[in-house]
Amino acid sequence: FKQKTAYEMLRSLVGSEMCIRDSPLLDLLSRPNPLQSQTEFFNSYMGYLLLSGNSYCLKVGGITNQPRELHLLRPDRIKIHGGSNAMPSRYDYLLNGRVADSYDVDQETGYSDLKQTKLWNPLDDFYGCSPLSAAAVEVDQHNLSSKHNINLLNNGARPSGAVIFKPKDDGGFNVNLSDSQRQQLLTDLNNRFGGTNNAGRPLLLEGDFDWKEMGLSPRDMDFINLKHMSATDIAMCFGVPSQLVGVPDSQTYSNVAEARLALYEETIIPHLRKIESDLNEWLAIQFGDNLNINFDVDQIPALSERRRRIYENVVSAVNAGVMTRNEAREAVGLSPLDGADDLLVPANLFPLGAVGAPPPDASNEDDAAEMEDDPFDEDEVEE
Repeated sequence: FKQKTAYEMLRSLVGSEMCIRDSPLLDLLSRPNPLQSQTEFFNSYMGYLLLSGNSYCLKVGGITNQPRELHLLRPDRIKIHGGSNAMPSRYDYLLNGRVADSYDVDQETGYSDLKQTKLWNPLDDFYGCSPLSAAAVEVDQHNLSSKHNINLLNNGARPSGAVIFKPKDDGGFNVNLSDSQRQQLLTDLNNRFGGTNNAGRPLLLEGDFDWKEMGLSPRDMDFINLKHMSATDIAMCFGVPSQLVGVPDSQTYSNVAEARLALYEETIIPHLRKIESDLNEWLAIQFGDNLNINFDVDQIPALSERRRRIYENVVSAVNAGVMTRNEAREAVGLSPLDGADDLLVPANLFPLGAVGAPPPDASNEDDAAEMEDDPFDEDEVEE
């Protein structure tokens, strides 16, 4: 929100937009509840929405209908009961498997003390779809590749190999190890040759035991590219450019700047619009019909380049006579001025097709005649 005072500024929908610095709604948003500040509240709001696809905000009312506090409920504790139509009938808040509280939904207006903000889900009418659902396989792949590398490091960064036991009895048949012998062999190998501290230690075998070394090729060991691919896919599901998550992708200063701009314009700002839309139709209307909550995205530092381009384009349009000054001020978010609704064009421009200079008017002709009848000649003028 616009931070010109300790409070956020709201815009009025009556007449020209006006920022309000003192309102009970501002006080509520500044300190939603005793346990959370405004920053913590909206961080949790967005975190629940991205991780689970759902975010639930509960209002606690006072003596009047205006709420005194706002609380966020954990999405995994909310159970939605469907009604006779696509609208939920109530929300149940579960603690330890028991219903701690229920919040009914008005079947005509859809209003409830609990507000659900959800992401679009093509397969469910009540619960939103988390981006992690689309990236679940990539998340598992990223975690397993990290776990695999840790296990390799714990075993000397390569499989230790295979111990082959190949004795035969008097009849020429193969003899297998008993369970106790097999367990004793594995324990001895782990104690003596397992771990990074024992890497490269020679193995001494007796009897009919044989050792066959098993290694991995450099291509099989190249898990770094696998992790980068997984990280790119996960970031893509959340709408984050790969240049901003540490994945090498021709990173330059210009690419990073464009990636930050794309992150705000294509991901963050649409999420902010969703949150402010839900808060306006559920919360702001309780403090007045003419109040509207808006995130001031123009104050985001990453969007300064976009604002500069808009300003340059508007100035050029005014100088060329394409826009009026009030239209230009509206484009950059300024209030209109009296007498600034006329188009201004450069004085040296004249219509296409005009030949030569425009004909002189009557006053110019009179001035020319007076110059011809001037009684002073050139010599007298010089003196």
